Amino acid sequence: MVMKIEQDYNRFKQIVRGRLRKELKKFIVNGELIGKKGKDLVSIPLPQIDIPHFTFGSRQKGGVGQGDGKVGDPVSPSQEDANPDQAGNAPGDHILEVDISLEELAQILGEELALPRIEPKGKSNIVSQRSKYSSIRRTGPDSLVHRKRTYKEALKRQIIAGSYNPSSPVLYPYREDRRYRSWKEEMKPEFNAVVIYMMDVSGSMGQDQKEIVRIESFWIDTWLRSQYDGLETRYIIHDAVAREVDQETFYHTRESGGTIISSAYKLCLKMIEEEYDPGQWNIYAFHFSDGDNWSGNDTQECLNMLSSQMLDNLNLFCYGQVESDYGSGQFIRDLNERFEGKEERVVTSRIENKEKIFDSIKEFLGKGK
Repeated sequence: MVMKIEQDYNRFKQIVRGRLRKELKKFIVNGELIGKKGKDLVSIPLPQIDIPHFTFGSRQKGGVGQGDGKVGDPVSPSQEDANPDQAGNAPGDHILEVDISLEELAQILGEELALPRIEPKGKSNIVSQRSKYSSIRRTGPDSLVHRKRTYKEALKRQIIAGSYNPSSPVLYPYREDRRYRSWKEEMKPEFNAVVIYMMDVSGSMGQDQKEIVRIESFWIDTWLRSQYDGLETRYIIHDAVAREVDQETFYHTRESGGTIISSAYKLCLKMIEEEYDPGQWNIYAFHFSDGDNWSGNDTQECLNMLSSQMLDNLNLFCYGQVESDYGSGQFIRDLNERFEGKEERVVTSRIENKEKIFDSIKEFLGKGK
């Protein structure tokens, strides 16, 4: 009975996974997976998916095959006679919320977008010691008794001694039958990573643009966390000046002021120099803006900073240009003119609307940097 339930549950998980893969782009565009994010799980609304089950009622209520009726009568009341012009009182389709781990969600994302596994740059100097229970011993504490192996040894002993009775299988493990779990220490290098998000919050960036950034950064985080043992996130907002903020402030700051992009890059560079040694950290920088900068001189300063100071410290610099009715969109053209085809660590993406988020994630993460 238990095995049957497990089979049904595993089948259910396969159905959910298949539906997720089929409609992943829709979930990304609508942001439906983000609303109830917990510590390790997200809730996914999936319509009309349920595990078949029996519902038992009292005998007095009757059931299929009982009571008056004729051949061909419907088993349940029909809706054919319902008036479409009147409000109904029957229940509709139900939405089932399914919890899925962020690790599995990242795996589905990687499969659907064909994302390559990330190869961390350099070799990390950070090494951790871990205990792994991977062997069996004849001695050990009672808390580590391996019961299955112990009874297996007792069975082998009885069979060899000729005392095993298949019709009445009773096993009494002796002291010498006992087996214990054992461990060994493993030294494992840890590739830590930090993601620095920068967003333009000037007057030309509206709520719709910030919602696009919120959704896309969630999926970027989800993928990168599946690739690294430790992932830190830092947030920078800027208009004419830049400042570090927490995640809540990053996504909910009201837009105002002009735009000086170099202020964000200078703060990002300062963070890296003071806190993240490129020899020990894999560093990602993502900048989202509508492409409107205060002056051409500031744009040149940004390009020079990237070339001479920032890129040598980064695995990847990604610029996402979120289309706005008020932004000029010039910055992405300047970046492409300077780096396109010359520097593979610089990736740019135009994100006209939510429909383009799916493609933008592929452009950013598709090189496995």
